[in-house]
Amino acid sequence: MRVLVKGAGVAGLTVAHELARRKAAVTVTEIRAGIGGNASWLAGGMLAPWCERESAEEAVVTLGRDAADWWSAALPGHVKRAGTLVVAHPREASELKRFSQRTENHRWLAEDAIAELEPDLADRFRQGLFFAEEAHLDPRRAMEALVEKLSAMGVTFLFGVGQPALSGFDRVIDCTGIAAQDLDLRGVRGEMLVLRTCDVGLARPVRLLHPRHPIYVVPRADHHFMVGATMIESDNDGPITARSAMEFLNAAYALHPAFGEAEITETGAALRPAYRDNLPRVRLREGTVTVNGFHRHGFLLAPAMAKQAAELVFASASNTESEHEADRQRRSA
Repeated sequence: MRVLVKGAGVAGLTVAHELARRKAAVTVTEIRAGIGGNASWLAGGMLAPWCERESAEEAVVTLGRDAADWWSAALPGHVKRAGTLVVAHPREASELKRFSQRTENHRWLAEDAIAELEPDLADRFRQGLFFAEEAHLDPRRAMEALVEKLSAMGVTFLFGVGQPALSGFDRVIDCTGIAAQDLDLRGVRGEMLVLRTCDVGLARPVRLLHPRHPIYVVPRADHHFMVGATMIESDNDGPITARSAMEFLNAAYALHPAFGEAEITETGAALRPAYRDNLPRVRLREGTVTVNGFHRHGFLLAPAMAKQAAELVFASASNTESEHEADRQRRSA
C-alpha cells in the first residue's frame, strides 16, 4: 500500500512510523524547507498525562499513559523517565492543593524531599507534588532522529512541497495542523522562550503554580531550559508578546533567582490546532484520513492517534479491496 502523509510535525512523523512499521510505502510531504518551524518544534516535550489531567479530560490520561513507552521503543535513549515536580510558593498553597485534587498518581513531598530530588531548589519550597511515572524528551532531537530512522526504513521525505499530486497513492493522511482545511479547528496560541544558565541544574520538568501565570521549566542539553507556555485563544501567529515574555521571566526568577542572570537564547510562538473539547481526532473524510486537534498535547497523544490512523487506513483498504473483489465476482457471474 502506498500512503501519502501531508505534514512533518509530530503527528505526521508518528503516523509515518506506524504505517512504515506495518510495511506501507510512505511518502511524507512538508511545505517547509526542512524539519522545524512548526508548533511541534516549539513544544515542551513533556510526557505527563497525569499532570495534564489538571486542565484536560480523562481521555488525555487514557490516550497518553503509554506515550513514554512508545517513544522509548521508537527512539531508544531519547526519553528521560525522571518524573515531574510541581511546586508553589507558600502564598499559592491553595493552588497546589487544587492541583492535587484534580490529578492522581502523585505523592506529596516535604521540603527535604524536594531538595533531595532537585538540590538547586533546596529551601525554596515547603511542599510539592511528584509524579514519578511521567517522563520528557527533547522534541527537536526526537523529530530529527525520527526523520533519520524513517528514512532508513524507506520513507520518502519531500520538503518544500506545497500541494503534491495525489495520483499513485492508495491513501492520503492529512496531518497539517492549523493549516488544514477544517472549519471545526481553532488556533490556540502558545508562546515560549529558552534560557541558558550554568547556575541552575534541574533533572526533570518543574511546574510552578500561580493563579495568573503558571509555567513549566524543562531542562535541555548544554544548560538550556525551555520555559512555557501560554494558552491564548487567538489566531495571531506573530512573535511572542512583551507581556508573555515578562511573565515567563518573572516566574522563572521566582522558581530560582539565578534565572535572572540567564541568557535568553530563543523566543517563539505558534498556533496549536484544537477542537472544541481540546481532544484530537482521527477522521475519514472523502477518502482522506485527517489527524488533527492536538491542542497542547502533541508529543503526549500523537502515538495513540497514529496507531488509530494506521488501523483506519488498513481497515479501509481491506474494505475497499473486499468491495472490489465482490464487484469482480458480480461481473464475472
